[in-house]
Amino acid sequence: MNNNMFFGIHPVEELIKSEKEIEKIFVQTGLRSPQISEIVHYARQSGVTVQYVPLEKLNRLTRKNHQGIVAFTCPISYQLIDEVVPMIYDEGRMPFIVILDRVTDVRNFGAIARTCYAAGVDAIVIPSRGSALINGDAMKTSAGALSNINVCRVDNIKDTIDFLKSSGVKVVSISEKGKKNIWEADFKEPLAIIMGSEEDGISEAYLKRSDEHLLIPMPGDIDSLNVSVATGIICFEVVRQRL
Repeated sequence: MNNNMFFGIHPVEELIKSEKEIEKIFVQTGLRSPQISEIVHYARQSGVTVQYVPLEKLNRLTRKNHQGIVAFTCPISYQLIDEVVPMIYDEGRMPFIVILDRVTDVRNFGAIARTCYAAGVDAIVIPSRGSALINGDAMKTSAGALSNINVCRVDNIKDTIDFLKSSGVKVVSISEKGKKNIWEADFKEPLAIIMGSEEDGISEAYLKRSDEHLLIPMPGDIDSLNVSVATGIICFEVVRQRL
C-alpha cells in the first residue's frame, strides 16, 4: 500500500484539515458531489493542485472504493527558492540550480534528483502543475537524494527565471536545438540549468528568457537523450569546470 495516498471523501476531508503537505488531488472527471466540490474549494484556497482525471486512472491507483477522489501527501518538505538562493550566497558559494520543465516520469525525476545531489546541485525547481509526483517510487529511485536536496515547487517558472537572473544567476537551457556546444560554455559562475520533458522539450517562453541555449554534442544517429541522462552529462560538466 502507498502510505502517501488517501482515497475516499471523508479521509481526504480529514487530510485537508490536517497540517500535512498535500502533493496533489485527483478528482474523477464529470463527478458532481457537494462534498467533493467543497474539498476542491478548500484545496485550491490552500494552494493544492487539483486535477480532474478519468475514472480509469483512479481505478488503476486503487481497487478500493475511492468515491471519485484520491489525494497524495508529499514525503518531503518543499523549500522556497527566494530563500534558498540568498542562503547560498550567504554561505559564500555560487548557486547551482536545476529547473525541470514538465518532467512527469516519476523514475526519471528520481534519477535526476540522485544525479543532482551527487553533483552538488543546490536546488531542483519544479512547477506546481505538470511535474512528476514525489511518491515512493521517486524516493526509491533517488536513493535518498530527495530527502537531502532542496526541492522548490513554484507556481510560475517564468517568474522564477526572472528572480534568478535578478539575483545574478545565469540561466541556461539545454536541448538538441541549442546554439552552442556545452563544452564551449563557461559554468564557473552562479548558474541555473533548464531541462525539458522528452516529449515537449523546453517551453518557448523559458527559452526566450534564457541567457544561453546550449546542446550536448551527439555524433551518433539519435538526436536526443533521456532527460535524466542529459541532466547527468550537463551537471558533471559543471562539476568538471568548477573543480
